Amino acid sequence: MLPYDAVARALLPFVFYTSHPHNPANDRGPRAFAAFDATTPLGPFTFPRRAVGSNDVKIDIKFCGVCSSDLHKVGNEWKNSKYPMVPGHEIVGVVEAVGPDVTKFKVGDTVGVGCLVDSCLTCGTCNSGLEQFCEKGALLTYNAVDKEGVVTKGGYSDHIVVRQEFDVRIPDNLPLAAAAPLLCAGITSYSPLRHWNVQPGDKIGVVGLGGLGGMAVKFAMVFGAHVTVFTTTSSKVEFAKKIGADDVAVTSDPASIGAVKGLRFILDTASVCHDLNPYINTLKHDGTMVLVGAPENPHPPVIPFGLIFGRRSLTGSAIGGIAETQEMLDFCGKHNIVSEIELIPTQDINKAYDRMRQNAIEGRFVIDNASLKQ
Repeated sequence: MLPYDAVARALLPFVFYTSHPHNPANDRGPRAFAAFDATTPLGPFTFPRRAVGSNDVKIDIKFCGVCSSDLHKVGNEWKNSKYPMVPGHEIVGVVEAVGPDVTKFKVGDTVGVGCLVDSCLTCGTCNSGLEQFCEKGALLTYNAVDKEGVVTKGGYSDHIVVRQEFDVRIPDNLPLAAAAPLLCAGITSYSPLRHWNVQPGDKIGVVGLGGLGGMAVKFAMVFGAHVTVFTTTSSKVEFAKKIGADDVAVTSDPASIGAVKGLRFILDTASVCHDLNPYINTLKHDGTMVLVGAPENPHPPVIPFGLIFGRRSLTGSAIGGIAETQEMLDFCGKHNIVSEIELIPTQDINKAYDRMRQNAIEGRFVIDNASLKQ
């Protein structure tokens, strides 16, 4: 068996990284907050963004969501981090400039950028609207290497330049700060619910009640499903029901999880290592459990009999393509769906990370990027 860090590297595109040491004397470009190694707090940083090319959109970033993957990458838990690192892939803002060949957007438009900023756009998966699975490797918004050998840097900054194919339009009726987490937490939960065809009356489960889990509950409720939330934290029971859960099982009590039976579908959003077997056993025959949370270490082994007796499936899903992301945003605009958020200044990011490690947040932290000017 491959070491877990080797597997993680294999699953992430553009893994051949180059180092760009921080040299304050050469700093140019946007204000940002960056991680300079795996252990010290994030702090102020400036760096050069590329000039706006003919097909590019320059975005004045207004808000950026804080994803659990930021925590994993900053701490080098997936063993592929390069520093200085500017995290952030739940980006919303206003178009500040466009290149001469841009047709999709104009100055003043409200747009978003998610986990991807480039792909080949020519392979079979890209042509199928699945850019996240690009056969030549999709380019991640941060901590990846672009065609010029430059490490990408994300949304904990005051602007970003992205080619027009990887920008999406934010519906006008959505509050911008609360829409930011839709660019990762939203699409990562929406895509599998759609792909596995969750229907009215389906009994489904959602493991974890962070940013992804909260969005999954909201989507499933609109889809008409009966939703059971599995959470380790009894204090989140009321929150789960507030956002639409029908039932809540507190997994620290084995009897609570054992009482759940007959689920057709489970979305596991938890980003920490945990035992999958109790959840698999809540599935009905032909039920499916989908992993979207990426932990720092491998889960304990899955007992085969839990899958064999019941013809159950265990699989995974990764974000969504650009067209599906726009579909999700339009769906959110139609149904007034946004994330539950706590707005913070950039200067509080290290406190936010501490609270995330303690599971002491309901929904998503979102950075107010105006704070970078302070």
